[in-house]
Amino acid sequence: MPLDPQAKAFLDMNEAAGAPPTSSMTPEENRERTADLGKLAGIPKEIAKIENRMIPVDGGEIGVRLYTPNGLGPFPVFVYFHGGGWVIGNLETVDTLCRNIAHESECLVISVDYRLAPEHKFPVPVEDCYAAVEWAAQHASSLNGDGTKLAIGGDSAGGNLAAVVAQQAKQRGGPPISFQALIYPATQLGGETESYRENGEGYFLTADSMQWFFRQYLNDEEERKSVLASPLLNEDLAGLPPALVITAEYDPLRDEGAMYADKLRQAGVPVEYTCYEGMIHGFFWMAGMMDKGAQAVSQVSSSLRSVFQRL
Repeated sequence: MPLDPQAKAFLDMNEAAGAPPTSSMTPEENRERTADLGKLAGIPKEIAKIENRMIPVDGGEIGVRLYTPNGLGPFPVFVYFHGGGWVIGNLETVDTLCRNIAHESECLVISVDYRLAPEHKFPVPVEDCYAAVEWAAQHASSLNGDGTKLAIGGDSAGGNLAAVVAQQAKQRGGPPISFQALIYPATQLGGETESYRENGEGYFLTADSMQWFFRQYLNDEEERKSVLASPLLNEDLAGLPPALVITAEYDPLRDEGAMYADKLRQAGVPVEYTCYEGMIHGFFWMAGMMDKGAQAVSQVSSSLRSVFQRL
């Protein structure tokens, strides 16, 4: 399919802004430059309550933001990890996104402000996210949530973290996760794929910027081979939670997302896979200016409702 006109409009706007390449900037400069991306998420929908909390993790504490939908509860729980290459992004970036998922899915959404690289390198973000899921399961009842109905998800680096946490929950014996929503996840750090060759330049996320993100996140090249960094390399995916995997046609990460969906399916895991034609990496954050972004948010929300209605 040709590039979607709404995606092209964003790319044209981005090019006109004349921002330098990600790899030429410091983490702080990149965080500042991308701070306003959350404004592209559309109109915030009404929910019952938003609350910030601090939760304990190894070596400190991190923030979480709770989005309680309208209704009586107790609600299913959806723990969300934002994207941003393990370096950028925060609770504000995905605020409208998480609010709207809470509204549409009728889940208690818990957005996780895990510690970022390079200040906190691999595997700190993984351990923070796992700790947040444990906390959510343990404290669900006091939050008007149902800890027996627990899902996780994330976009890009957040999708990577969600896939890894699902694997770790299986390996460590809990908490039990009912569903995973992986939106254009990074599943093999530094893998050579056709989509990297086709889409590595000119479509917002570049191959060069991904290499920069890897350098910030990892302590050394060897860590790319760890299943805690590259969940596609795990040879035992049997027994993982059912998954929704979403990719974008014009995204360097498209093929590794599709490969992970295939490998889950081959391991007997129920998988729904959708590649959004004409879309670029990041479209899930841009539901306010891309119709297919809003469609993807609704797809995630609908999948969550369907999963929890069956439990």
